[in-house]
Parts: sequence; structure tokens; C-alpha cells
Amino acid sequence: MILLRHGQSEFNLHFTATRRDPGIVDPRLTALGHEQAEAAAVALAGEGLQRIIVSPYTRALQTAAPIARALGLPVIVNAIVRERYAFTCDVGSPISDLKKEWPNHDFGDLNEVWWPTIEEPAASIIGRAALFRAEMAAAEWERTLVVSHWGFILSMTGVSAMNGTWQRCDPTLPPPAEISWRH
Repeated sequence: MILLRHGQSEFNLHFTATRRDPGIVDPRLTALGHEQAEAAAVALAGEGLQRIIVSPYTRALQTAAPIARALGLPVIVNAIVRERYAFTCDVGSPISDLKKEWPNHDFGDLNEVWWPTIEEPAASIIGRAALFRAEMAAAEWERTLVVSHWGFILSMTGVSAMNGTWQRCDPTLPPPAEISWRH
């Protein structure tokens, strides 16, 4: 499968400059983030993708949009691939609001409030990644794109991904032995 980190968000822009949480709830992509999403759509066009799984955060949904449009693929929203809840940006938008903005997406049975209300320990996201890895290993994962976040991709691969970058991940292989949570 291919793991794509969402494009630059308003949070990423401000946090990178100040190293402080700017207090932006469920941030949207910046102009650069939209450019990164469009570039990913072009780069991934020849990969033979057959499905897109995306985190419910707006920045991930916006990143998946040009790819889904270019490839004519439906989008499956899955909270397992969401970011680790640690900053204000990890407060999401209610499902009812997301369904209005993304009416053609499959939100499955996500609860109205699908994100945690307290900081999530690293072990929790590592556990979610292990669960997802096992689910994908038992499915047709080879032609799947997963649009996710820094912490989830780190938990899956051990690699600190930059905004708008993607990498391959074989869920049948063991997870990374060590993970460095330095952002």
C-alpha cells in the first residue's frame, strides 16, 4: 500500500515557524498544501490504485480529493488512520459537518465525535497502527492509498514523513522496531 501524509495544513505552517500550538481546530490545507495534494495526484496516477482510505481530519480529506477525482475512486473514511491526539489540530469536525462537505464519501459507522478528548499516549497510536497493519495484511492492500498523518505513518513505517510525501508500506512485514517521536 501507499501511505501519503496530508499536505501542509494551517497548523503545520504556524507550528513549524514557532514550535507552539497555534490553537487551530481541524485545520484546512494552506495553498502549498493544496499544491502538494495536486502533485500527489499526478505522481500517483500510474500506481494502479483501486481504493483510497483516508483519515477523517479535514486536511487529510482535502489531500485525498484531487487524487480521488483524478482516479475516479471512492473515498473510505477510517478513524483508525487518524493522527495521534496531542495538539489542538487533533480536535476533529463532527461527522454531520464532514458529511455535508464530503457527501459522496463512505463514513461507515463513525460516531459524531470520533476523536479522543484527552491526549493519546504513543502506545495507543502504535496499537492502532498494528490493528490496521493486520487488517490490511488480510485484505487486498497492494493497490490501496492511505491518506494519513505524521504520527500514524511513523507508527506504520518508523519514518518521519514530510507533508505531501508518500511511501510504500507492506503490512505483511514486521512493524518498525523503534520509533522516534521527535517531530
